[in-house]
Amino acid sequence: MLFLNPKNVSRQVEDEKTKTLMEKTVKFFEEKGLDNIKEEDQASKWYEDFIEFLKQEEVFAALLTPAGYGDEDARFDLSRICDFSELTAFYSLAYQYCYQVSILGLGPIWMSDNEELKQRTGKLLKDGGIFAFGMSEKKHGADLYSNQMKLYTQEDGSYIGNGSKYYIGNANKAALVSVFGRIAETDEFVFFAVEPTNDNYHLQKKINTSGVRPAFVGAFSIEDYRITDAEILSKGRAAWDSSLSTVNIGKFQLGFASAGICQHAFYEALNHADNRVLYGQKVTDFNHVQDLFTESFVRIIAMKLYALRAVDYFRSSSEEDRRYLLFNPIQKMKVTKQGMEVIDMLLDIVAAKGFEQDTYMELAIRDIGMIPRLEGTSHVNMALVIKFMENYFFNHEEFAEIPTRREAKDDSNLFKQTTGSLGSVKFPDYLRSYEGVNHPNVITFKEQVELLREMLYKAPLTKEQQENKNYMLHLGELFTMVVYAQLVLENAKLYQVNGDVINHMFKFMVSDFAQYALAHLSKFENTSEQTEFLERMLKRPQINLDQEKNIWKEQVLPLKEAMTELVK
Repeated sequence: MLFLNPKNVSRQVEDEKTKTLMEKTVKFFEEKGLDNIKEEDQASKWYEDFIEFLKQEEVFAALLTPAGYGDEDARFDLSRICDFSELTAFYSLAYQYCYQVSILGLGPIWMSDNEELKQRTGKLLKDGGIFAFGMSEKKHGADLYSNQMKLYTQEDGSYIGNGSKYYIGNANKAALVSVFGRIAETDEFVFFAVEPTNDNYHLQKKINTSGVRPAFVGAFSIEDYRITDAEILSKGRAAWDSSLSTVNIGKFQLGFASAGICQHAFYEALNHADNRVLYGQKVTDFNHVQDLFTESFVRIIAMKLYALRAVDYFRSSSEEDRRYLLFNPIQKMKVTKQGMEVIDMLLDIVAAKGFEQDTYMELAIRDIGMIPRLEGTSHVNMALVIKFMENYFFNHEEFAEIPTRREAKDDSNLFKQTTGSLGSVKFPDYLRSYEGVNHPNVITFKEQVELLREMLYKAPLTKEQQENKNYMLHLGELFTMVVYAQLVLENAKLYQVNGDVINHMFKFMVSDFAQYALAHLSKFENTSEQTEFLERMLKRPQINLDQEKNIWKEQVLPLKEAMTELVK
């Protein structure tokens, strides 16, 4: 159930409407075919047919309209929203990008108190509209404090907007663009909506990128654009909170996009390798190739387990339970970087074939690295992650168990997030996830985790270390592994994942943890006590060749038969 197969994409879907929508989406891409997808990519051609498909099938209206603003059965259901991110990226990140950018553009609208504009937005979605998020600017990226977009207050209470935005997806065809700026006279933050069809909206250019070429990543400006209260979404603290909360929802999709890319590339690599004979034997008969496939497979499974479990926490969030604020940046950073590792391993298998222009792998190579760097910005997410470290390890609080959250439900509660006060977010004892798990590599990893916790307690960080951002960000890599493993293990139980697969997943986790510990020893000055703890973290995972062979034969190789015909 965890490995995406478009031939059976509806297997986890509960309602008939969602099942039909997903199947129609698969049909659209399969009929379009990989050749046409690649042709448009190489020509950087805007995908009019995809936009028309979204309109005709009312895809965004179904997926992105919260209850009360569309059809009777409309809902903003995070579970299926993430499923659609994974599915579109499976065919090309360019398609997922259009979708993700629309989620971002809609966020400030659905979070606002502007009911008239929200009702209008529901109608625009029904009419096939896509949306854009006017946040970043050319000189300072997503540094919100340096935002230079300004609204100038007029005598009648309206505003005149002037400024420019850069690296804005869907800037060419959006029905509305949610723009972040400041009110000039007060320097107060403000979100407002503009229309690209307005004469005072100027689309300056398409920004050519190495990946997502058919998508439109653009630069635009507004000059003397009149804004009234009808276009104002939020001001002050509400606008600031909307910006962060929107990113929490929209860029949470990154992990699913990365997983979608990895799974398609995996299918293509497996079919290519199993049909290729070198030196008198199938490529898949070489043990190093089997090893690369097996490790990339379990890494993908771990990505999916973490991402899906993070959805459970996000959907269950409340004012009392804000644990998602830790799990979300790890989704944006760790899951996506794992995707880069998977593509590197698969590329080692297919080698030169992966660079041929008619392959999906050539797309994957270019797109996979964009996700954590251009969208997630890993060091920014890591800076958030380390704020939770003390409470995660030392200040535990009891919470009710979070179940699997795949039910058809409106998640409008996500529009009422509370930002800030990250240091006050509490967690239960992370060791509960290890209860009843006796796989050797899980036990070894748990020992590494406890050594990290003990180091932080018995050999605390010096003042100089705490003030060294590079040191803290690197220490965060070790902490991130702990949280990643917790959610993977929790969900492995819920999905009843094969024990061999769990043990092999933790084989790479033990190894990765040891590598981070070694790098921390090599790169920074540590106290003698810290050095001793870090050296003890350099543990070796158990190697079980019979177990790995079983995973190859029973879990990995059969995936070729599950999907022998990819898009052509």
